[in-house]
Amino acid sequence: MLLRNVTLKGIQNGSITQAFRRWKRPTVKAGGTLNTRIGQLAILAVDAIGPEEITENDAAAAGYPTVGMLMEELAKRDGEALYRIRFELAGPDPRIALREEIPTKEELQKIILKLNRMDSRSSTGPWIRAVLKMVRARPAERAGNLADDFGLEKLEFKARVRRLKTIGLTESLPVGYRLSPRGRSVLDALQNSE
Repeated sequence: MLLRNVTLKGIQNGSITQAFRRWKRPTVKAGGTLNTRIGQLAILAVDAIGPEEITENDAAAAGYPTVGMLMEELAKRDGEALYRIRFELAGPDPRIALREEIPTKEELQKIILKLNRMDSRSSTGPWIRAVLKMVRARPAERAGNLADDFGLEKLEFKARVRRLKTIGLTESLPVGYRLSPRGRSVLDALQNSE
């Protein structure tokens, strides 16, 4: 579930406590978490509702001045069912601390096994080493440029970098990406094993 910057600011200051989505099926579940730029959200509830159940207070808690404006936004989205997602800011994004952790030799072996499994399941063939090398060589460069040179659509390239970010290897910059200290350590280990 993606959240806009204005929504994240509202969550951070406590004025936004829920969101509404049209989905075929929910992409988050109650009791789960969602990592965002402002920290980790705890998902408190995910409920299928009818549009008539949305009140003005609900719209305000989702960051919309009126129910009508919320419904206009929801009309732009695909999806069969309407869901209310309630959440709260639970703490810092655990990926941030992970980025700074330099793995031990044993941890490096586990990470490399995981990356090799990810590569082996890719329908387009191995990509992880190449993406890590590109991000190291070209920090803070537009994702579109990197994607073009890598031969992927921008959204697919960004999805791959996000997968590496989830395990603490990359971090997003205002423009582009860079390797984290953990990512540099892992790439060095991968290159030494070639």
